[in-house]
Amino acid sequence: MGPGNRPLDMEWLEDFLALAESGNFSRAAEARAIAQPAFSRHIRSLEEWVGVDLIDRSAHPAELTAAGKRFHPLLKEVLSALEAARIKARAAHDEAAASLRFAATHVLSLYFFPRWLAQIEEKLRLGAVQTMSDSSHGCEDLMLQRRVQFVLCYGDAASPGRLDEGQYPMVLLGQDVLVPVCAATSSGQPLHSVGEGAMLPVLGYGEASGLGRILRNRLRPLFEPGGSDRPLAGMSVVFTAHNAILLKTMALEGRGVAWLPLTLVAEELRSGTLVDAGSERYRVPIEIRLYRQRAAMTQVAEAVWRLVSGE
Repeated sequence: MGPGNRPLDMEWLEDFLALAESGNFSRAAEARAIAQPAFSRHIRSLEEWVGVDLIDRSAHPAELTAAGKRFHPLLKEVLSALEAARIKARAAHDEAAASLRFAATHVLSLYFFPRWLAQIEEKLRLGAVQTMSDSSHGCEDLMLQRRVQFVLCYGDAASPGRLDEGQYPMVLLGQDVLVPVCAATSSGQPLHSVGEGAMLPVLGYGEASGLGRILRNRLRPLFEPGGSDRPLAGMSVVFTAHNAILLKTMALEGRGVAWLPLTLVAEELRSGTLVDAGSERYRVPIEIRLYRQRAAMTQVAEAVWRLVSGE
C-alpha cells in the first residue's frame, strides 16, 4: 500500500477515532451515522493513505496495530490543533468585522456602557460592536496594542495612567465617587468604621486596577508613615483583587471595608445590606473617561468621537 497522490478526507480521521474508541466497526459506524460498508471503506482508505495497517481486524474487539497506536494520539493532537485554529480564525474574522471595538473596565462594562451605548445608537447607525471587559491595566494594553479604538475607564487628574502619559485623546463622560462601605451589624451600624483608631480590615485593589491607583494616591496622606494626621494608620489589607465587583461580594460577606464606586453599591446602600463606613472626608471623586486612538479610525468610530467630544 502507499498513499500516492490520493487526497486525505477529514471524515476518515474522525471515523478512525470512533473505531479506536469503540473497538467495533458496527458501533463506530452507528456513532458516526453512516452505513458500515461505507465506514469500513473509509478506514481502509485511511490505511492506504498512511501506507500501513492501523487496525488489527483479526482481534475481537478490533485493536490498533503498533502503527495505529502511534498514529492515534498524534491524530488527536492534530485535530485538536485544527479545531483551535478554526476557532481563532473565526474570532479574528469577527474582530476584524466589528466596526467599533471598545475595551471597558469591569464595573463600567456592566453598569455604564450598555446604557451609554444605547444613547449613542439613538443618534448613529453603528453596525457591529465588540466590547472587551478587563482591568484598567488590561484595557490600556489593548489600546497600546491597537486592538481597540476606545477605552472606557475611571480616571483622576492627580493619578495619571499610561494613556494619559501617552497623550491619548480623552473626553469626560461622567462622574462617580469611591465610597468606603462594609456590611452592617444587626442594629444597622457599620461593622467596621474608618478613622476610629481600631485596626481597619481593608479590601484592597491590586496593581492592575486603575481604581487602586487613584485610591492609593488620594488616600496616601491619611495613612502614610510620618504624616501628621493619619487616621488610617491602623489599616490592614486583608484581601486584594483588581475587580471591584469581587470586592463588593467580600464586603457583603463582612470581610472588611472596600472603597467602591457609588454606582456599583447604590442599591445595597438603599437596602442596608451595605452601609457607609466613613464620613464624607473619606470619599474619593472619580471621573468616567473615554479614550480614543491617536491615529485616524474607521468612519463610524470617528463619528462616535465627534458626537461624544462635541467636535
